[in-house]
Amino acid sequence: MPQEILTETVDRVGVIRLNRPRKLNAWTETMAAEITAQMRAWNEDDGIGAILLTGEGRAFCAGADIGNFAQRVETNRQGQGEVLRRGGHNLTTFIRGSKPTVAAINGYAVGVGLTMILPCDVRIASTAAKLSIRFVKMGLMPELGSTRLLAQLAGLGNATEMCLTGRMVDAAEALRMGLVTAVTTPEELMSQALAKAREIAENPTSAVMMIKELLRKNPLEGDLDAVMEREGLRDQIARRLPDHAEAVAAFLGKREARFNR
Repeated sequence: MPQEILTETVDRVGVIRLNRPRKLNAWTETMAAEITAQMRAWNEDDGIGAILLTGEGRAFCAGADIGNFAQRVETNRQGQGEVLRRGGHNLTTFIRGSKPTVAAINGYAVGVGLTMILPCDVRIASTAAKLSIRFVKMGLMPELGSTRLLAQLAGLGNATEMCLTGRMVDAAEALRMGLVTAVTTPEELMSQALAKAREIAENPTSAVMMIKELLRKNPLEGDLDAVMEREGLRDQIARRLPDHAEAVAAFLGKREARFNR
């Protein structure tokens, strides 16, 4: 039984709520493991087509739980701390390869609370949301690929200014930057986020996952021929799948398509 998240399913949408409201949903290794385990289970579940992430209480996630930072500082000072490691963080790779994810940002999204949702496919913010890539205020580096992902979403100028100042960005400014795709009232946040997740989840999962793969690989691909080759190959695969046949039959029959059956 998860200790730091709540889960439910709504039609074809799996919902995860970060559930440490007294700590403003501060991030822990336990929370990370529980989120990953639940998403992995839903990725293998044909009945789920999209995943929605949000937070309980007045925060989405106010950053890492810094309770053990003092001990880490002391052990690092003594030369007995963490071993330097190479390679990226698997959480970003995992989310980008997962079934579509919608983040409903209900309040503070700070530090890892922001960087963890940059790999998500859609971000919708409440007017109460406050976002900050605050690592510089702790003398630390942005993580989870955020120095690229934030620049891709919000532009290099906005990403640079946010990273170097660590300041808070409200929902309206985040929308202007392109950091979020929509802003709504706190009362309407979950209904709008669920509606968007349902809209995605009702599309053919096989096609959705191939589109996600193309969007991971193609934006930074310098060779346009390679871009089109990837698209063409996956389109040829899609043409042979049952959901394409269903779409054609539904069009000819003047009815709504019934995908993922």
